[in-house]
Amino acid sequence: MNIKLTRCILFCALIFLISSNFTFAQNKKYLDTENMDLGVDPGDDFYTYASGKWIKNNPVPLKETRWGTFNQLREFNVQAVRDIVEEAASSTAPAGTILKRVGDFYAAAMDSLTIERLGYSPIKDHLREVDQIKSIEQLLNHAAKIKVEGLGTAFFGLNVGIDRKNVNFYVVNLSQGGTTLSDRDYYLKNDSRSTIIRSSYIEYAKKLFELSGSNSMEAAMKAMVIIRLETSLADKQFSRLDLRDPYKTYNKFSIEELNKLTPSIKWDLLLSKYLINDQDSILVNSPAYFKGLNQLLSSYSLEDWKTYLKWNILKNAAPNLSSPFVNANFKFEQVQTGQKLQTPRWQRMSALTDRTLGDLLGQLYIARYFKEDSKARMDVLVSNLIKAFEIRIKNLDWMSPATKEQALAKLATFTPKIGYTDNWKNYDGLEIKRNTYFENLKNAAMFTYRDNIMKLGQPVDRSRFGMTPPTVNASYNATLNEIQFPAGILQFPFFDPNADDAVNYGGIGAVIGHEISHGFDDSGSHYDKDGNLKDWWTEEDRKKFIEKTDLLVKQYDNYVVLDTFRVQGRYTLGENIGDLGGLNAAFTAFKMTDQYKNNEMIDGFTPAQRFFLSWAQIWRGNILPENALQLIKTDTHSPGPYRTIGPLVNMDEWYEAFDIKPTNKLYKKPEERIKIW
Repeated sequence: MNIKLTRCILFCALIFLISSNFTFAQNKKYLDTENMDLGVDPGDDFYTYASGKWIKNNPVPLKETRWGTFNQLREFNVQAVRDIVEEAASSTAPAGTILKRVGDFYAAAMDSLTIERLGYSPIKDHLREVDQIKSIEQLLNHAAKIKVEGLGTAFFGLNVGIDRKNVNFYVVNLSQGGTTLSDRDYYLKNDSRSTIIRSSYIEYAKKLFELSGSNSMEAAMKAMVIIRLETSLADKQFSRLDLRDPYKTYNKFSIEELNKLTPSIKWDLLLSKYLINDQDSILVNSPAYFKGLNQLLSSYSLEDWKTYLKWNILKNAAPNLSSPFVNANFKFEQVQTGQKLQTPRWQRMSALTDRTLGDLLGQLYIARYFKEDSKARMDVLVSNLIKAFEIRIKNLDWMSPATKEQALAKLATFTPKIGYTDNWKNYDGLEIKRNTYFENLKNAAMFTYRDNIMKLGQPVDRSRFGMTPPTVNASYNATLNEIQFPAGILQFPFFDPNADDAVNYGGIGAVIGHEISHGFDDSGSHYDKDGNLKDWWTEEDRKKFIEKTDLLVKQYDNYVVLDTFRVQGRYTLGENIGDLGGLNAAFTAFKMTDQYKNNEMIDGFTPAQRFFLSWAQIWRGNILPENALQLIKTDTHSPGPYRTIGPLVNMDEWYEAFDIKPTNKLYKKPEERIKIW
């Protein structure tokens, strides 16, 4: 063939592909009326108006507990990660390379034949070791051994984190724990759901003890020991609401003081078993829990505590042993969440690879799926949202100049992190083999634990990302005063470089604003510009802030989730402040764009309407009733329908955009609309 003709054909084909992609981007419906229910008045039910047909046509898949925009995007990332790990597992990459380490971990995790053959033998010797314990002191020491060796966590949580009142230093943190069920109320309350979950939990414990060698009667007795012990521990715990209080959970003790609080626990000696030495102080989130734990250590027999220690090894290992253990674990999860089918093994193991080797897998993910122009566009969006928040703070009519000055100083020091870390962890010293799945997990847990405690005495690392690149989420860190947006969330419908500004500002723009607002919510507002837990408000301004947030609590308390179960307005307050402040800031930023100023309609909607519809479509979804009830207790976020409408009914701009009348069901009088940030 003529070379010039060949080049012409290739060039023409390339032009066709480019123009086709451009046309697709231009014609893509970022807000599709096929997903809406236009027969509903937006002022009566904006959630259904914006997403009614989508909700009707997208039931929860059998392997999921809820299904919505987040889940759809996560599904994309699930498939993306699957492609990466399967290619890595089949590659012949040299030893020590990222591809080889990721591939070996995933290959071992997918080696079902070996895992089935081993049964529970990976933990058999560890269970036997517990039988040798002769005293409470040995019991506590062995709990430390289990933690250090990556076999589980018993009695309490322990980690190293930033000192919230002195953010230039790391400190050892002790936290209440020791229980298995997702909320203490499931142990302490006798409503029908709590009773069902407790009953299922007892059956689950009995089954695991049977699978690990106990006869039916012995297993039943051991299960009853577990529920009694954990109920006693739960009774000593703070509520989830208490745990949101940054002052109530900041209790610094010297080692000597802590020894006096818990005479049965010699912390100077015990901490050395956790590989921690030469610490003069320690932070405790719930002193009452540790005082109660000290009493319980002598209230139950040593044999009961040994059973409890074995249970912590068993339950930690169960999802990673042979199929009878995995199936028993899933059966228990089904009662809590309502999930119909178990998540496929490849999906569980690819997600596990991401959680375990996030900075290795993340580099492969970024190279393939993240576009640098997305990061550049996000830089602009973040900058504009910070400007918008500055404008809003300056215009607040309830805050004094003195507090405004401090608020603006804090806003100016926000550190945005977008896409991925610039300081990848290399996992030096972590041994991964292609045929030792459980050992790989143990090694990774040991590596993670040692990596954490090695921070003691080191400068605070402000470069780390708190989430892996494929994660579909965003976050605010109060002690670092930073906002994070992993690459995984920087995709449609949250973000698309080709979308009009209304879609991006109503989507990822509102998410950016949400995370900024966390720096000024009921918890984050107690941290200063440097991240220290230090009140920077005048007394009068704090009082006004509380009055306004109390109104938001009442608003969300009135939202019914299922039957008589309502949103917990106080527990979800931080997230609701984030939504209200974030959406207001995003709209303020959006008003600066040419699209808003030109007020040109797209697909029949004004720019303002597209902004609010974009917000609505990121919260659309369906959820199983069991999971909905579980999340009421355990999730600080309000359910999707109320995240959609909760902020809107307080925004004058929404009323104007959709011509909401006093006769509409969602209407609130102007003087009743809550305005905080």
